[in-house]
Amino acid sequence: MVTKTVLDNGIRVISESIPHLHSVSIGVWVATGSRHEGESERGISHFIEHMLFKGTDRRSARDIAREIDSVGGVLNAFTSREYTCYYAKVLDSFLPGAVDLLADIMLNSVFADEEVEKERQVILQEIGMIEDTPDDLIHDLFVRNFWLDHPLGKPIIGTAESVGSFTGAKALEYRKRRYLPADIIISVAGRVEHDELIGLLAPFAAMPPGKPEADTAGLPVACAGVERFERDLEQVHLCIGTRGISNTHPNRHAAYLMNTLLGSGMSSRLFQEIRERRGLVYSVYSYLSAHTDAGSLVVYAGAEEGKIAQVAELILAELKRLKREPVPLEELEAARNHFSGHMLLSLESSDNRMTRLAKTELHFGREIPVEELLEAFRKVTAEDILALANDLIDDSSLSVALIGRVAEIPLGDELVTLS
Repeated sequence: MVTKTVLDNGIRVISESIPHLHSVSIGVWVATGSRHEGESERGISHFIEHMLFKGTDRRSARDIAREIDSVGGVLNAFTSREYTCYYAKVLDSFLPGAVDLLADIMLNSVFADEEVEKERQVILQEIGMIEDTPDDLIHDLFVRNFWLDHPLGKPIIGTAESVGSFTGAKALEYRKRRYLPADIIISVAGRVEHDELIGLLAPFAAMPPGKPEADTAGLPVACAGVERFERDLEQVHLCIGTRGISNTHPNRHAAYLMNTLLGSGMSSRLFQEIRERRGLVYSVYSYLSAHTDAGSLVVYAGAEEGKIAQVAELILAELKRLKREPVPLEELEAARNHFSGHMLLSLESSDNRMTRLAKTELHFGREIPVEELLEAFRKVTAEDILALANDLIDDSSLSVALIGRVAEIPLGDELVTLS
């Protein structure tokens, strides 16, 4: 059973009671991420996420860690381009303590100077780690060139220069501006009673309403082209992408199935053709990156320098195939079963159910029953996928990024085409 309450200050509280579970997961979702940052603020949402675990008036950073560990629970957070989430998973009897802990770190963190400096060094190490991990770095390089100057193309973690400029006062001021009740969703799933939950949320209910800031970044525009990043690496890492869908796109269910067919899983076209049949790569896959008003469909592969041009040609051939040939019914049914089965299995955990509650509220303003979602996938036809592929996959937004020993690879703009 799913229940929703809007607190007087505008915070939305959604819970799903699952009595047979012993666990309960709670997430506090804030509709702010790297997309909402100005040029001098790159990475500050991620910086704040780190700092909220570094001490409050009541608890030190060590106290926070020991408190959640002492009950065998999980306490963590993550930052994306459009939202930040702080979450905990505990046995149901420890929910009051988890709520108190989340409220304390979100509302009472002190941003002490010594902790700011320590965490700055941690994040600078994290930036360095990504720079040293090319199969991670290539995705940041791809979005940088795909969205160009739009904030969606900037790294969530920020840059060494921007992170080096942050102070506790600047982070607190940003949190005050962006962490407002109207932009907060609290989602809970597991063994929970909604009315009792509302009683536990008094600290959040006491937050002053405030007025959310408008998104001034404008509509993102996908950009085409080939970008090379020279590194002395054993492999070349490649991303090829084109326009995708927004979170609420009317054809999103066809897009999910199209991505499943293309490169999600071992039975996908890319995996079977490039790895299994030809043995050219260890890793090849595709994914959809969806945002409020835009998105991308991206293929990643890593291969030896002498093989990467062939891999790119094969990826382009599979993208063209989606545009030219209706998906055979048997293959469509397999993709439908793969996606539906993966989704249903994921919903056997309270943390995934909590996440789903929050995201459907963020994107649609309501809870979407699982049966409604499954029915939407059942209605997708081969013609739907063919039409969507022809709408999204074209040369006007076809973008390629390569990192490795790439200077001599014969892969120029004139060869990267879907025509």
